[in-house]
Amino acid sequence: MSEIDQIDRQILRVLSWDGRISNLALAEQVGLSPSACLRRVSALERSGVIAGYRAVLSPEKTGVGFVAYVTVGLSQHTKSAQEAFERAISRSPEVRECHNITGSVEYLLRVEARDLAAYKHFHTEVLGVLPQVNAITSYVVMGSPKDERA
Repeated sequence: MSEIDQIDRQILRVLSWDGRISNLALAEQVGLSPSACLRRVSALERSGVIAGYRAVLSPEKTGVGFVAYVTVGLSQHTKSAQEAFERAISRSPEVRECHNITGSVEYLLRVEARDLAAYKHFHTEVLGVLPQVNAITSYVVMGSPKDERA
């Protein structure tokens, strides 16, 4: 795909807020004909700029009452230790995001659980028993005044 222009940026901005918007409404918002808008959206999808569409779930309605960001330091700084940790974490439904980061620790996780007791179980019985894990620090989310994750 060629460079993203201002109209493509407008399309992406609208779709990031409402991925279910009709093509007709999207075209009206960005000032294009419906056919031109559909061509642009299709091109953005084919090129991978738009990687997919998601449903935004309500934590309260899905039983999530506890969210924490957790930093994890590994005991060994090897590729095999990272791969083993990532395999183990990929099997944990509580881990909604896992990022390999720079700094004094190797990973930043976003963990969602039913409540504090469920998080404690994850922390102690899942994360804490992994042989690669050396350090765990939890940052409990008290509120999210801005959250643009889809």
